[in-house]
Amino acid sequence: MSGVAAQDIEADGTTMLSALIWFLVYAVLSLMAYATFMFTVTALLKTGVLPDVVIPPALILALSFSIPMLTGLLLTRMWPSHAATFTWIAGLIWFMIVGLWILDMPTAPGACFHCGASEKLWFTFFSLTQDSGMIQGQGRFIGTWPAAAMIGYSVGAKIAMRKQGASATSDAA
Repeated sequence: MSGVAAQDIEADGTTMLSALIWFLVYAVLSLMAYATFMFTVTALLKTGVLPDVVIPPALILALSFSIPMLTGLLLTRMWPSHAATFTWIAGLIWFMIVGLWILDMPTAPGACFHCGASEKLWFTFFSLTQDSGMIQGQGRFIGTWPAAAMIGYSVGAKIAMRKQGASATSDAA
């Protein structure tokens, strides 16, 4: 892993502020790609284009990752930025905040009654067959899928930056 020593980095306040703003912009773009996907699916279900279809959570998870990944790939190829590759951090922070919120909730009949901490998290975020009943059964919608979208955006941006670096080195040769 190559890197730059911390003392070699000379960033002033405006550079750091600019990097922070771009990081937040890319995190919002990843969530916008996720929201667009979810609104499209909802609209197709409500208008009857997909009548009485139950979409498996695993498919939604895969699409919540891959659609923002393609968005990150395309946008970062058009406007290269290393800040776009760090949106996975926002996804991890989002997932941790929602996870702490879930752990703080009390259990009750219909809401993961007598569940331990790991069961609360597993049934709320990861189980594809059973739900915990906490936050009205929307744990994947609020916690897992947005985090997957931000991580997917980051992966797409990283792929685009690698291709950008490969084309820059081949142009120099």
